[in-house]
Amino acid sequence: MAGTQRYLRYIVFALFALVLLYFIGSSSTVPSAPSWPSYTSGDKDTLTPGKPSIHEAEEAPPVVATPHESHAPAAVKPPTTPADHELPPATIAGDRMNATFVTLARNQDIWEIAKSIRHVEDRFNRKFNYDWVFLNDDDFNDEFKKVTSALVSGKTKYGKIPKEHWSFPEWIDQDKAARVREEMKEKKIIYGDSISYRHMCRYESGFFFRHPLMLDYEWYWRVEPSVELHCDINYDTFKFMAENKKKYSFTLSLYEYVETIPTLWDATKNFTKTFPEHVAKDNSLKFISDDNGETYNHCHFWSNFEIGNLNWLRSKAYIDYFESLDHNGGFFYERWGDAPVHSIAAALMLKKDEIHFFNDIAYYHVPFTHCPTGEQYRLDHKCHCNPKDNFDWNGYSCTSKFYELNDMKKPEGYDKEQ
Repeated sequence: MAGTQRYLRYIVFALFALVLLYFIGSSSTVPSAPSWPSYTSGDKDTLTPGKPSIHEAEEAPPVVATPHESHAPAAVKPPTTPADHELPPATIAGDRMNATFVTLARNQDIWEIAKSIRHVEDRFNRKFNYDWVFLNDDDFNDEFKKVTSALVSGKTKYGKIPKEHWSFPEWIDQDKAARVREEMKEKKIIYGDSISYRHMCRYESGFFFRHPLMLDYEWYWRVEPSVELHCDINYDTFKFMAENKKKYSFTLSLYEYVETIPTLWDATKNFTKTFPEHVAKDNSLKFISDDNGETYNHCHFWSNFEIGNLNWLRSKAYIDYFESLDHNGGFFYERWGDAPVHSIAAALMLKKDEIHFFNDIAYYHVPFTHCPTGEQYRLDHKCHCNPKDNFDWNGYSCTSKFYELNDMKKPEGYDKEQ
């Protein structure tokens, strides 16, 4: 009896095996459906479009579609991801100017300058791919280079500032300079006791444009850590400057701290008496003086934003001015900033129509904002600044003086956005 049951089980297993083989064999004669690549949101295994996921790469060959045949529904477009974390290629056609961005920074500024780069790239440079020069009084480390080069769409260059450009000149009385810093500290003057800030102001005033890396360029755009651009810029600002014969530009202007430059104007007047040939006709003296040059009204262009011509800064006129100021000692015996130095030089040495106000470049550097006047412009250029934060028409701004000097009509609606 037991043997009979055992034979029956063998027969049942055999019949089951035959049925299974039949179905397997019959299914192999039916064409299989193509393997659809999966592009679900959040799918970490998805590669670039047209490639299988990492789980499929070794098993399923990629699906190839001819121009007349597609294996995917026409209405379905998988999301794209820039390869190797690259920014999109330049989208504005045409020749580029011989220009670069330039930043003075240290390794510890990495994340603040990274924010600035993103603003500049997203709003402007991804369309043009201009180079970027980084300068430091020390060596840049690998992390700084790696992060910044990944963010910039053009080439990045890293330079070390020569020690003689970032130190006390031999003619400076160190004891006198130290006493000045201590006095300014007691008076709570901003950066009054800082040695490095003074080196920075002197370097930006007289040396950055002569660094070997900068000698390759004719135009520069200065960018500092923690700045923001609030509107799209859809044209080449460097080309605009060249085509319109501009040599210096700004977005914000204001009055300088009187305590930091008590003798700067006296030093300037001594310079103009010695080098009268360097003073341009039809200049912007009225922007910086309310009494025909007798005194300085302390107006200056805020130099943390500048787009300018490097050949002008390298000119004999500007170099003579800087060297006269440098030997005067005011960078260390007072606290002369590069902003009033650049501004006075531009106002005296350039024709007034060679200086440009970029109303359309929305810019922020703590604590001031330039937000373009005019609602339609802000909408068209995807601006995200609050017009009520605009500093232009504030009483401490000098931009109104610039408009008056150049007989410019203030933007429509400026009075409603104050």
